[in-house]
Amino acid sequence: MTEPETRSPYWKWWVCGLLLCATMINYMDRMILANLSVRVTRALSMTNEQYGTVESSFSLGFAAGSLIFGFLADRFNVRFLYPAVLVCWSGVGILTGFAQNYDHLHFCRTLLGLFEAGHWPCALVTTQRLLSQKDRAMGNSVLQSGAAMGAIITPPIVLGILHWFDPGEAIRSAHLALGGGLAFAAAGPEPDVWQIPFVVVGIIGLFWVLAWFLLVPRGSLDAVPNTETENRSTLLSAILDRRFFVLFIMVTCINSTWQLVRAWLPKFLMEGRGYTEADALWFNSAYFIAADAGCILAGAGTLWFARHGLEIHKARIRVYFLCACATALTVVAAGMPAGWPLLAVLLVVAAGSLGLFPCYYSFTQEITRTHMGRISGILGASAWVVTAPLHIWFGAEVDRTKSFDLGIMLAGLPPLAALVVLLLLWRGKK
Repeated sequence: MTEPETRSPYWKWWVCGLLLCATMINYMDRMILANLSVRVTRALSMTNEQYGTVESSFSLGFAAGSLIFGFLADRFNVRFLYPAVLVCWSGVGILTGFAQNYDHLHFCRTLLGLFEAGHWPCALVTTQRLLSQKDRAMGNSVLQSGAAMGAIITPPIVLGILHWFDPGEAIRSAHLALGGGLAFAAAGPEPDVWQIPFVVVGIIGLFWVLAWFLLVPRGSLDAVPNTETENRSTLLSAILDRRFFVLFIMVTCINSTWQLVRAWLPKFLMEGRGYTEADALWFNSAYFIAADAGCILAGAGTLWFARHGLEIHKARIRVYFLCACATALTVVAAGMPAGWPLLAVLLVVAAGSLGLFPCYYSFTQEITRTHMGRISGILGASAWVVTAPLHIWFGAEVDRTKSFDLGIMLAGLPPLAALVVLLLLWRGKK
């Protein structure tokens, strides 16, 4: 075993960089289906309701995995549990590339949600044991930043793979846009290349496992006695705290907005507004760049308000309000035709959607220190369970009306409802 004192002082940050890469791979595996949603639903003869059911099952799998792996990460050595989880979700990603029908895809995405959920508790246990208390905020920021980065790079990777294996893809995509998803046959038969991105990204995950064992030696992530001062409380008392109910409403509303737009935006742009697949995927990257910027601005904005005399609780409320107003612009976007004004509004929605999460995390940390992992796991699992049926409703509504407008319009409104609950019920130390 390599002793800690023999390691470079930068070793722990190299591990944090590896965690960032794991988060990127996690989101790449997650985002491929949304990026290829038009191709996949067409190739497997799926309705929009069936696509919504697949996304719903991913959410339910993620909820179950949050609880299961949250428990396991506290009891087993994450040096082995973490790569095992990543091998499982990468394997399921590869298996998705061999799906032959709706049932196969449904099964694979449910398992993907289950295993992908294991990334977060394993990663947080790693930063907890790897970093000192003063360094954890930075380590967790590095870890979290991989989510937007993964979502940003997935569209160009998918497009590159499609162009490489299908030289006629550009012409076919143009015909697809002209017909709103109905005239693709005019461009000739389409090769079965949609499966390849699933396989490629899955293989990338397997290389990560090798890097993990090379960089993280045996014994380096063993649990150590807790020497930090904490206010001890029971898990039950934290759950019965009225603020826990507020947080449940908040994370459910925030997650609903984020997940619905994430899953349905490419379809909305291609089938609802006539964009080509390439244009829609390039904009998808821009969407997540704006989301990452919004996340950073939310934290910076809270700090700015606080430094200019506003009490920190009120500063968080103000930033949350601004972000919720930004997501509510989906009402405007739903009535706009294709064009740069629509895309500009969607970028503002993106910034607000991810900017809500730092506010939520800050409020969550006021509930408990001793049971932070369990509380966040319970809240996260609950949010995924509640969000899951919304995808089925969204898809059924599109099949019924042949329009994405109502679903997109409503998707951005829940954070405003959560703000009302927050203002009315939040009590406690500010």
